[in-house]
Amino acid sequence: MVITASGPWQEHNPGVLMVVMLLSAVTLLSLSAYVCSRFTREAGERRSPAALCRDASLAAVALSFALYLWGCLHLFVLGRQERYVECLKAHPGGSADIDGITAGFLPLRLVCHLPDGRSYPVVVPDYVNPSLAALPAFALLSAITTALLYRRQRTGAAAPRKG
Repeated sequence: MVITASGPWQEHNPGVLMVVMLLSAVTLLSLSAYVCSRFTREAGERRSPAALCRDASLAAVALSFALYLWGCLHLFVLGRQERYVECLKAHPGGSADIDGITAGFLPLRLVCHLPDGRSYPVVVPDYVNPSLAALPAFALLSAITTALLYRRQRTGAAAPRKG
């Protein structure tokens, strides 16, 4: 039997879930507006490789927020009874007793526990958490590349030309 510190039926706090969703939505809209503004003709004429990497990094961050919000929405629309029903429907061996449910925000998950110690995730789509691992890594690499390109661009412009 799996028992957590708050008991075997730990779920996402609806108030916290709403705040997380609101902050994710505001951040997503802000980043999306900025990234979309980079597609204007004027911005395209001044685009350097460093700016392109920066925009790719911000687009990956925006996509991460979109996926996280999508996973939160899956959790938010289900009430306590519906979550239990989802556990019963998703059980790998057919209908069984559910011993508990645990939840988490990082990674975003809702896990059903069985009396024999096995557990399995439900509700959050399978692609959300792997994507939330890969996209920030891509964003970080793009940000590092951006910094290196800006540095090279700045030192190249400051160096005196020969000839």
